[in-house]
Amino acid sequence: MEYARWLEEHHRLMAELRAAMQEHALPENELRMFAGSCLAHYDTMMNLKSLALKNDVFHIVSGMWMTPAERCFLWIGGFRPSDLIKVIWSHVEPLTEHQLLLMSNLQHSAQETQEALSQGLESLNQSLSDTISSDTFGSHSDTNSYMSQMVVAMNKLSALEGFVRQAERLRQQVLHRLCEILSARQAGRCFLAIADYFQRLRTLSSLWLSRPWNHA
Repeated sequence: MEYARWLEEHHRLMAELRAAMQEHALPENELRMFAGSCLAHYDTMMNLKSLALKNDVFHIVSGMWMTPAERCFLWIGGFRPSDLIKVIWSHVEPLTEHQLLLMSNLQHSAQETQEALSQGLESLNQSLSDTISSDTFGSHSDTNSYMSQMVVAMNKLSALEGFVRQAERLRQQVLHRLCEILSARQAGRCFLAIADYFQRLRTLSSLWLSRPWNHA
């Protein structure tokens, strides 16, 4: 429900931004205000996810609020920041040499952090799997041993929330950094490109789910 309201507001903001971008005489400071509103709206989504994490980390990690096509590209509860930079790159050109350097550095930094988080999460998953499958794990009849091992597994699982929060922080940092690097008009094109990309994924999901079934 919260996401549905967020998405409705998101569509409204994108419509306003698109209209503003078509007014070529609109001053940079006014365009910057529109881009700032879009950035603040993404911050709102991340705050909602942060609250949801406390209740059910699996809901966020599995992307249950997303469409099937969006979930195909899910990375630790959200979009992969380096992929997002690739999506928007052609839409914000031409870039100055300084902007190119900053964008390249941002993409490289995002990729490095992503790889570190992915490796850490893989290690956590392996450790959790080893704990659950261990021969020392007690049977249901041996309640004390069973529960003590389950506590060990729960403690390891609690680290999952930390990985999601780090991934969310990276997503937020990349969006904020993009707004710092880009001009107001480029930032506007950036947010429209992001919105169009995810809207296409949602449309793809709708078309896929409504396709005729082949019962052959």
